[in-house]
Amino acid sequence: MVATRRGFTLIEVLIVVVVIGTLAAVAIPHYAGAKDKAYVAAMKADLRTVAIYEEQFAADNHGQYFGGVATEDSPLNGFRPSKDVTVTLTAFNILGSQLADWTAMARHVQSSQSCEMRTGTVTCTTDNALTTGFIRVH
Repeated sequence: MVATRRGFTLIEVLIVVVVIGTLAAVAIPHYAGAKDKAYVAAMKADLRTVAIYEEQFAADNHGQYFGGVATEDSPLNGFRPSKDVTVTLTAFNILGSQLADWTAMARHVQSSQSCEMRTGTVTCTTDNALTTGFIRVH
C-alpha cells in the first residue's frame, strides 16, 4: 500500500495569503469611506428633521425659535437625533420683532466631519474646511 500525502504545499499557502492580503488592502479603505458617508447621511437627516421641529415651534410661539443641545439620551422639544449624533441649536430671537433665525450644528461621535444648517441650507465640512456647499476630505 502506498501512502499518499495530504495537505497544501508552502507555495499554495503563500499564494492564498497574498490573495487575501490584496483583497483586504482594497476592501478596508472602501469600508471606512462607506461608514463615513453613512455618518454624514445620518447628520443630514437629523438636520432636516430638526428644521421641521424648529418651524413647528415657531408657528406655535409667535415666530420664536428654540435653542439647546439634543442627543439621543437627551431630546430637545421632542427632537431626538440619531445614535451618536449631537445637534447643537442656536436661536436668534429679537423680542417684539419678527426678526428670528436659527442655526444647527450636527456632529457624529465617530466622524471628523460636521454638518450645519442655517434656516434651511445644509452644509457639511471637515473640521478644517470652511468651504460651504460640499464635503471636502483632507
